[in-house]
Amino acid sequence: MADFGGDTDLEAFRGEAKTWLEANFPPALKGKSSLGTAEVRVNDPDLAKWRKAMGEKGWGTPTWPKEYGGGGLSPQQARVLLQEMTRIGAFNPLMFGMGVTMIGPTIMDYGTEAQKQKHLPPIVRGEVQWCVGYSEPNAGSDLASLQTKAVDNGDGWTINGQKTWTSGAQYSDWCGCLVRTDPSAKKHEGISFMLIDMHQPGIETRPIALIAGASPFCETFFTDAKAPRDALLGQLNVGWTVGKRLLQHERASQTGASTGGRPPPPVSDIAKQYVGLDEQGRIADADLRTRVVKHQMDAKVHGLTLARAMAEAKGNNSPGNAASVLKNSATHVAQTRAELTLEIMGHQGLGWEGADFKPEELETVRGWLFGKAMSIYGGSSEIQNNIVSKRILGLPDTTQSA
Repeated sequence: MADFGGDTDLEAFRGEAKTWLEANFPPALKGKSSLGTAEVRVNDPDLAKWRKAMGEKGWGTPTWPKEYGGGGLSPQQARVLLQEMTRIGAFNPLMFGMGVTMIGPTIMDYGTEAQKQKHLPPIVRGEVQWCVGYSEPNAGSDLASLQTKAVDNGDGWTINGQKTWTSGAQYSDWCGCLVRTDPSAKKHEGISFMLIDMHQPGIETRPIALIAGASPFCETFFTDAKAPRDALLGQLNVGWTVGKRLLQHERASQTGASTGGRPPPPVSDIAKQYVGLDEQGRIADADLRTRVVKHQMDAKVHGLTLARAMAEAKGNNSPGNAASVLKNSATHVAQTRAELTLEIMGHQGLGWEGADFKPEELETVRGWLFGKAMSIYGGSSEIQNNIVSKRILGLPDTTQSA
């Protein structure tokens, strides 16, 4: 591929991307981005074809190095690719599980060359799914209190314990897991990060049903599960640093970056459809109009801040501050949009099933319910506020935390 640098070269790349997408994206998948992010085992030949094409091209991980199968694109080229995908209603079929958004980037940060060669290419090709084993029944927000143990058995590690809220564990091939390897050390200092094969008899997953009608989370039980010696990612007993870096990648993935597909309609358009217009062509309800405008301003500010943070983070592998700020910002924007949309649709936004409701109306109530979790998963809003106040603003710690 040519070296696309300036504006002229970017337009040349746009032409290449447009041609390739039109030749390889199955038209039957147009606008169906949920297929790429839901259960990976979807029995859909078009989805399988699209996943294979994107994996072989490396464009499912567009900015990852070519040596591991990635696209090797610059951030500017990746944005052009996303624009062209959005234009035709395409989506990234590899954005399921945690491999592309969390585990892969963390392996690139801390993995040995052997670990990178083993784990990154299958992620790029969409051949494996990853989950993350962090939270436990007695270690949620206070994650460093985790008690799942990995004991050196001479040949490798024996793992015993329980994780909860393990997203996609029932479909996953591998788990990036925080385990306690030194019970005698201070709680932050005796933790290691392990790459664990989920296909073994010592691991059991139990899906947790949610009010939104899906079961994306699991309880995960480890009973004498095994991992080889080279399953350790990073240094022994320094897993807390690796784990924090993965959370930075997770929070960055939750701050609003699109993976393609058709963007949702502006809230203002939904309001004009359901509430109606005044004589000047504006949303008829003046109070609602004000709140919609404020929401759109917040969304614009969040998007601009996200773009700036991504530019500042280029080439910087150390945990930064922006992800903690943007996580709460993204949550606020998404939950406000959901609340406004539900209010605008009225009783039409509260349907669960039936011919009286349009598909987008049924999706609205499910999205509203699931969106409540945004202020909890990936680090609760309260935890993020503590991080911002103490570690970014330097305010005094008035809590009783150890």
